[in-house]
Amino acid sequence: MFNLPDVRDTIEILLETEIKFSKQLHGGDINNTFFIKTDSDDYVVKINSVQHYPGMFEAEKIGLKTLENTNTIRVPKSSFTGQEGGASFLIMEYIPQGRKAPYFWEIFGHQLAQLHLNSRETFGFSSDNYIGSLKQHNDRFISIQEFYITQRIDPQIRLAKTNGYEFKNSDSFYKELGNLIPHEKPALVHGDLWNGNYLIDPEGKPCLIDPAICYMHRETDIAMMHLFGGFEAHLFESYQEIYPLEKGWQKRLDIWQLYYLLVHLNLFGSSYYSSVLHILNKYA
Repeated sequence: MFNLPDVRDTIEILLETEIKFSKQLHGGDINNTFFIKTDSDDYVVKINSVQHYPGMFEAEKIGLKTLENTNTIRVPKSSFTGQEGGASFLIMEYIPQGRKAPYFWEIFGHQLAQLHLNSRETFGFSSDNYIGSLKQHNDRFISIQEFYITQRIDPQIRLAKTNGYEFKNSDSFYKELGNLIPHEKPALVHGDLWNGNYLIDPEGKPCLIDPAICYMHRETDIAMMHLFGGFEAHLFESYQEIYPLEKGWQKRLDIWQLYYLLVHLNLFGSSYYSSVLHILNKYA
């Protein structure tokens, strides 16, 4: 895995200043992540392999900028992407960790709802991106059923099959999907909104990181937030004040969680297999 010295010269050229101090931050299995201090500002730098993850940081920069342009919820400003040797990098604004404001969860709920009010005519996005280390396809569709099947569920099922997993009821799930999902306009979603993908900024407000954006059914964000927990009920109550969810949304969460469970199955292995089968069998 590549480290800061592998890209330091290029970063200093782009920033037009020297790096005075650096330290490694937690970055997971995909990236090495560093805090850097210069005479002018502080930044976060994410580094990985061009060969293994082509276009990942360019896609992340587009995602961050798209979210930023909504003026709804804070994200780090992204400055540059670049390459040096076999390494690729993304330079972002460093946001110091704060403490939750008294109405943090209410603010979060309102801002997330306002984000989801941003819409387009089609589901998908102008370019593909990543979910974790896996490619995420974003071809545009008028139909949420077609988009969810062809761009989300089926690619993950096909990948899982190459890893030795079997799925007998996926076709039945596809046929039933149209009867399960309420019609809504496409919403701009974060796309990977688990409790590790938000920060608390110095003002005590939420800040989203590591997006996997597209225009999607907004219940996908809500479903991911419920999958692993870590979000208080006040958030969802406040969300409903701005953009109420369609009746029965709680019963539909597992429809959207299926995608994330398949991703986890393909990334982390068999412990997620039974959960995937349970959802497929439920709607067969």
